[in-house]
This record gives sequence, structure tokens and C-alpha cells, in this order.
Amino acid sequence: MAATTYDDRDGVIWYNGELINWRDAKVHILTHALHYASSVFEGQKAYGGKIFKLREHSQRLIDSGRMLGFENPYSVEEIDQASIEAVKANKLVNAYVRPIAWRGSEMMGVATKGSKIHFAVAAWEWPPYFGEEALHKGLRLEIAKWRRPAPETAPVHAKAAGLYMIASLCKDAASAHGFDDALMLDYRGQVAEATGANIFFLKDGALHTPLPDCFLDGITRRTVIDLAQKRGLKVIERAIMPDEMADFEQAFLTGTAAEVTPLAEIGDYNFVVGDVCKTMMKDYADLVNGRAD
Repeated sequence: MAATTYDDRDGVIWYNGELINWRDAKVHILTHALHYASSVFEGQKAYGGKIFKLREHSQRLIDSGRMLGFENPYSVEEIDQASIEAVKANKLVNAYVRPIAWRGSEMMGVATKGSKIHFAVAAWEWPPYFGEEALHKGLRLEIAKWRRPAPETAPVHAKAAGLYMIASLCKDAASAHGFDDALMLDYRGQVAEATGANIFFLKDGALHTPLPDCFLDGITRRTVIDLAQKRGLKVIERAIMPDEMADFEQAFLTGTAAEVTPLAEIGDYNFVVGDVCKTMMKDYADLVNGRAD
């Protein structure tokens, strides 16, 4: 399914209760979500035709909508089924799946009363997010200018489109400076996450990861914590200051698109792609592909 843009592809998209032609899945220019970021979404991956942790993603989509003050018109079971149908109808085996819910064009202005909630699911083949080479060499991250906001300033635990504006700014700046991605600090100056993935560090045989009190507690993040604990690794969730990175030995990102991707550099700090990183990469790959015990 080769295409130069995402609006011009063969296939179908599940859109408000039916499968429609990919090119016909459109919204009006005065859609509330386009002007005021009143939308939430999910990132899912199918392996061997089966979407990993589908129910958790569908429930989080509903929860994110509620944090933005709206109720999804479809139940968690219906959202599950829509995602499954989108993968199957496009004859995909290994795929990225994007459910999204948004306020439509029934209302224009900051107020949302009277707007209708729309829901769609698209699925397509997507190569490794950071490329195959990154899995061996590790990524180079810039320390971002922009920071994750405080919980009192935004619905920080929702997977909401508006929260990704600063992530895009950070990602683009990092790319322009020759980096693969950016590490974002939070409003207190503590280590938070990358632009679209959570982060882990290794020190003295234990994994350290920032406490997700002002950013998304990723489904992949929780999965990797469980895998690490099954390996007997201690996992410490805590506040991490940037200068602590000088003492960490290994580091990696986790996310649906990123999966488990090792890091080689963050700003002035360097890491090795060591055994723990490689073990977590393999354990996660085995789990999602049905090879785990």
C-alpha cells in the first residue's frame, strides 16, 4: 500500500459505524477538534493479525475522552471490534492501528455544547518507528526546550491531541539539530519522557523510571515493568533529575510505536546498548509476537 501522503491510499477506514473508502474519510474545515484540539487518540500495534493489549487501549481512549469532557458514542467492546475490523478489512497482519475520537463541526467557538463526538479507526503498515539501525546503535536524544505541563494546567493523563503540540516542536527541533528525538523534562525540571515514549535507566542492576505524575503512564511502560520484574530486576519509579543521568549505565525508550528502543546519548550523557536493554527488547518482542512462555 505505497502512498506519498496519508490521505491518498487504497484501503478502508472504520468511520462512525461503517467501513468507508480511505480517501472518503474526511472532516470539515470548521471541525472543533481542528481549531481547539478537542480530540483523543490511541496508538496500537497488531502482530500476526492480533492487536496487542487491545482492551487496555480501548478503555484508555474512553477515559481520555472523559478527561476532555466527552463520552465516546461507542462502548469499549464496540471500539475493540472496530479496531479488529479495520485491520482485517485492510488485509493487514502486522500493522499500526490509530483509533481517534473528536468533536465535530456542529459547534464553533471555545464552548463545546452541541458538538457531536465522532469516532474512527485507521490501520496501516508502518516500519519500525526509529528504524532498524537504532535497535543496534541506540538513539541520540537532545534535551528539549519545552517541558511537560503541571497537572493543574492540562489533562496530563489523557492521550489528548493538544498535549502533543509541544512534543512535535521538540521532535522537529531535535531532528534539525541532528538528533533522533528529544528528552522532555517536566515543569519541575525533572526527567519526564521522550516526545512519544516513556524512558528507563539502568544503574547497579536496577531499572529507574520517572514517576508518571504529569505525563502518560504508557501501556508499553507498564508491560515492560512487568517483564523486568519477572526477570528479577528491581524497578524503581521515582523523581529523576537530569544530572543523575551521568551515573546511569544503560537507557531505553518504551512505547507502542517505539516498542523497546535503546539509547546511546542524551545531551552530554552517554549509555551503552547493554545486556539489560537487549533482554528487554527480546522479552517484549517475544511477548507481542506470542513467543513468550
